[in-house]
Amino acid sequence: MRITKIQVTNFKRFTDLLIDNIPSDSKLVLLIGSNGSGKSSIFDAFGFIDSAIKLDNSINDSYWSYFKKQQDKAVSVNVTLDNNLELIISNDQFQKLELSPTTFYGRTSFRQIPRLTRTSLGQGGNIDFQKDSDRPKFFIERDNRFENDIEKITEIILKEFFRSQQSNTQIRQKYIDPINSALQNIFGTGNGTKLELLEIIPPLEGKMAQINFRKGASEIHYNYLSAGEKEVFNLIINLLSRGTLYQDTIYYLDEMDLHLNTKIQYNLIKEIAENWIPENCQLWTASHSLGFIEYANQSDNAVIIDFDDLDFDYPRILTPEPKNNSNVYEIAVGREFLPSLFQHMKIIFVENRDRDYYANLGIPSTVFVSENNRNSVYHKTRTSNYRGIVDRDFLSDDDIVQIRKKYPKLHLLNYYSIENYLYHPDNLSEYNSKVGKPFNKEEYIQQLTISKNQQINAIIPSLALKRTELPYFGEPEYNGSALQNRFKNKGENEAQSQIISAYLSSDKFETFYKSLPMKTYCTQLPQRQNISKHDLAKTEWFKASIQELLKHEQ
Repeated sequence: MRITKIQVTNFKRFTDLLIDNIPSDSKLVLLIGSNGSGKSSIFDAFGFIDSAIKLDNSINDSYWSYFKKQQDKAVSVNVTLDNNLELIISNDQFQKLELSPTTFYGRTSFRQIPRLTRTSLGQGGNIDFQKDSDRPKFFIERDNRFENDIEKITEIILKEFFRSQQSNTQIRQKYIDPINSALQNIFGTGNGTKLELLEIIPPLEGKMAQINFRKGASEIHYNYLSAGEKEVFNLIINLLSRGTLYQDTIYYLDEMDLHLNTKIQYNLIKEIAENWIPENCQLWTASHSLGFIEYANQSDNAVIIDFDDLDFDYPRILTPEPKNNSNVYEIAVGREFLPSLFQHMKIIFVENRDRDYYANLGIPSTVFVSENNRNSVYHKTRTSNYRGIVDRDFLSDDDIVQIRKKYPKLHLLNYYSIENYLYHPDNLSEYNSKVGKPFNKEEYIQQLTISKNQQINAIIPSLALKRTELPYFGEPEYNGSALQNRFKNKGENEAQSQIISAYLSSDKFETFYKSLPMKTYCTQLPQRQNISKHDLAKTEWFKASIQELLKHEQ
């Protein structure tokens, strides 16, 4: 069972959030974002659905009130699964969902037990493991399931010892060896880091449980492990003791990387996702971890959802980030450190969200990094050794020649903006052919020409003014040269503006199209409807066009 879409409305910090287009083969969904960005609230939404499935007695007015962003409006969660089953729950239409009580399984980030405390069995009460009755009510509460898991796993082992025909070796291979294999995969095999479980003896005769490990030449009790070692062991024991119950499940485990260094973070998420989450299940987790982000970027069955720096007072739609998108690493290391992180790769700065489309290209040894806008990219390339790509905007052919001569590391698109590439007739032709849809290239060009002519009078009058926003040749050392005046209220600017006006007035496609703002004009054409720009950025034509642009240093 896997989630392909979730929408939450009036839920905690979200007015209306839709997370969409999660591929059905995504085994790992990684939520990234700064502290307080809302990641853990998604896990509260899963708990909200889980409570409806289990029909908890704790669901009352105060329960609903906790989740409501505005108390006078209904709160709702809508989850779509890969079998097209839709789970909808809200306080004004509450009903029990007829699903298995093991459909969801979550753990809060407050789960580490610094030291064992129980001195006899059963001190945790009567636990219904299938109904997960010892889970926290909310995701801000402490998760105290660890000692219950210890009792459960020892109960399972003892039952198999007495009731089955399995030998001690077979039982050890089934329960102890997987734990030690996981510890080795995560912490390594060096004498200083290798951790090996020796024994688990439950709390008996007034004594706390004896969970002992070998590390190097020493034996260490659980209480004396590091915080990171306890965190890892806690997760493994939990999944081992309850995993057989949750075989068709959405797992949501918050901040699994607590107290771990980068290498171990990567090892942990790889181990858990690949070896401890059943194949037909899905794991959701939230993290700022560089190791987690790196694993998710490398894995074919993982997606990253970026919550960072978004105002959720407004409706938002989030979709998986493109693979190899370097901006996701900013959560872990900060933009100023990205160049050193990717020092062996070609770094190209691009305008704002355009990097989503460039990142789809998969150009070897190339990383596209987002800057706020065109001017930021220009200043980055002018004052450093990094390269950049910016829109053509309202530039004449001669403008481009002069700019490339002065700023050799700055690549100018051959068309007005990236949308001109995405909605280019050749690109649409390839895309539609790939998805099996009809597309008439000549008809599209004709409609573009008609639409352009209908809107041209709204574009041309502002050309000269728009050009004054361009930053090129603004260095003080030029002191009023003709090039410096190209983008000021001077005759040089007016002369180039008239050239661009002539481009737009032409009905020759390649003449007018290079200066036509396709981001804001001709948007009503039927050929542009219901097509994802991310999908249009995956064509061979688009990739070849950008590669040609980057092929030679100017």
